[in-house]
Amino acid sequence: MDEITIDNTKLQLIQGDITRQRTDAIVNAANSGLMGGGGVDGAIHRAGGPAIVNECKIIIAQIGKLAAGKAVITTGGHLPAKYVIHTVGPVWHGGRTGEPEILTKCYTECLTLATSKGLTSISFPAISAGAYGYPPDEAAQIALNATADYLTRNTTTLELVVFILFDPLSFDIYKNQLAAIIIDK
Repeated sequence: MDEITIDNTKLQLIQGDITRQRTDAIVNAANSGLMGGGGVDGAIHRAGGPAIVNECKIIIAQIGKLAAGKAVITTGGHLPAKYVIHTVGPVWHGGRTGEPEILTKCYTECLTLATSKGLTSISFPAISAGAYGYPPDEAAQIALNATADYLTRNTTTLELVVFILFDPLSFDIYKNQLAAIIIDK
């Protein structure tokens, strides 16, 4: 199962490159300084160009470093997506320092921000499952459950939520977790 519908919102899994998504917004698994880096963060900044960096500098000047679990929005620059929603996921420290709650908050904050802007579509990467060391199975379970819970409990403008998984292993992990959600719901 690569797709389900929750209320009026389609939730899809796609293997691919998040920088090529044509959803209204893509989510950046950012670092707290919002200045790009490795992985998804670096790819989004490179593909989006200087407009994203310029807006990130303004945000950091206003609020300081972005705390884990928070989200902010910038232009998409040269990306096909109109916006980039930047969120800072938790670094994995064994799961006993609030990591699951912070990761859940990342997804909830991004979905809330997208809804507040009236967006109809959003694409997520696997937040914290790369360089931040979150176990992929647990990250996928939290991502999909947080999204399903948000869509079930909130009125939203979102018609499409996509999880873009970069490699076949990540895609399979999310696919298995999505099947588990369908059984649970």
